[in-house]
Amino acid sequence: MKILIPVDGSANADRAVDYVIAQTANLKTMPEICLLNVQWKIASGNVKLFINQETINDYYREQGAAALTQSRAKLDISGLAYTYHVSVGSPAEAVLQYAQEHQIDHIVMAAHGQTNLSTLLLGSVAAKIVQLAQIPVLLVK
Repeated sequence: MKILIPVDGSANADRAVDYVIAQTANLKTMPEICLLNVQWKIASGNVKLFINQETINDYYREQGAAALTQSRAKLDISGLAYTYHVSVGSPAEAVLQYAQEHQIDHIVMAAHGQTNLSTLLLGSVAAKIVQLAQIPVLLVK
C-alpha cells in the first residue's frame, strides 16, 4: 500500500503524519509512505528577466526542504521508511498528478494547512483533492 501525505510545514500537516505513524501499528504490512510538498510557481512573466531559472529552482528546493523538515523528522524517529519530493505548481493538481504517476493507494492530509493568507487557499486545496481524487482521501483535523 502506498500512502501520500502532502505537507506544507504546518502543524496541521504534522498531525496527518502523526496519524499515519500511529495507524501503521494496525497494519499487517508496512506501507510505502510518500511525503510531497508543493511550491506555488512564482516564476512567471517578467520575473525570469531578473532572476535566472537556477536561482528560482534553488528557492523551490530550499522552501520545500524547510516545509518537509518536521514531517521527515517524525518519520525518522518512528523508524518508518519514506520517500519525499518537492513539486512546483498548483497544489491540488500537483498532488493529484503525483498520486496518479506513482500509483498511490491513499492520500492522508490535513484539512487545513498554514495559517494567514494561505489558509483559505489550502482549505480549498483539500476540498478540490477530495472532489477530484480517484482514490480514498482521509482528512485529518
